[in-house]
Amino acid sequence: MRAVRLSPQGLDLKVDFPPPQPTENEVLVRVLKAGICETDLQLIHGYMGFRGTLGHEFVGVAESGRYAGQRVVGAINCACGVCETCQQNRPHHCPHRSVLGILDRDGAFADKLVLPERNLYPVDDSIPTEHAVFVEPLAAALRILEQVPIDSRHRVLILGDGRLGNLCAQAIATTGANLAVVGKHPEKLALLINEGITTHLLDNLDLSKRADIVVDCTGSENGFSTALKLVRPEGTIVLKTTVAGEQTTQLWPVVVDEVKVIGSRCGNFVPALEALRQHRVNVAPMISAIRPLEDYHAAFDDARRKNMIKVLFHISD
Repeated sequence: MRAVRLSPQGLDLKVDFPPPQPTENEVLVRVLKAGICETDLQLIHGYMGFRGTLGHEFVGVAESGRYAGQRVVGAINCACGVCETCQQNRPHHCPHRSVLGILDRDGAFADKLVLPERNLYPVDDSIPTEHAVFVEPLAAALRILEQVPIDSRHRVLILGDGRLGNLCAQAIATTGANLAVVGKHPEKLALLINEGITTHLLDNLDLSKRADIVVDCTGSENGFSTALKLVRPEGTIVLKTTVAGEQTTQLWPVVVDEVKVIGSRCGNFVPALEALRQHRVNVAPMISAIRPLEDYHAAFDDARRKNMIKVLFHISD
């Protein structure tokens, strides 16, 4: 089968890579489409030291199990199910977990992948395949609402106008909060304006008007330091992105201003699927390009371009 592999030498497309072999309680999935995200770009730069097949945002067709023949998406954290953390219903933090395309498990930029059956979720017929690719990052965006109480009383700033920032903005907009997105790219901010979301160019932002909650979706080494300048005393910063580079932010403002810092990673797929089914989140304008797997170099080049938001791989029909 085909697989885009990351090695110490960089990215390479293997055309005769052995198909994965599901173990007990695992399901083989034929991948239809998959999306490139910021984490994939950071992995290429050395984040997590990952080696293997990249990709964790996907929709495919289950080839066995209770969803055989159906389109499915998959939660990326594969827990052991027996440790103390798993027994406390925190499988996404299982110390023995593998993570699709990120940690000790080959990912979705391939013809086929395997996941535990309990990780799979069927996709409603009303959701187009290219939209279903967004379930994983949308679930991560909605995770913020599980961690931080947000309502119409709160002033919220989202830093970053890219793929994750857009989804976080649309998720938080459902709360009625006083929301704005801060970015550097007018063409990306325009997509949010079309959704009725207030935007600001970073260079024009009034730093005196501090927010109750700041969400860092920049994927930048400077994201956290910028968030500290924008959050009010006793406010909250939510960190949504992973960065491979060194971060040297001074932490004394966290102490002096008593700022809460919350890490936020993966979320529940059920509300994400429902949000897509009910058209409460609009992902179609975010799709900048769809490329075949053979064009992996061009696809990653696209994903790095500032004017691009979401780049998808078309892997099979």
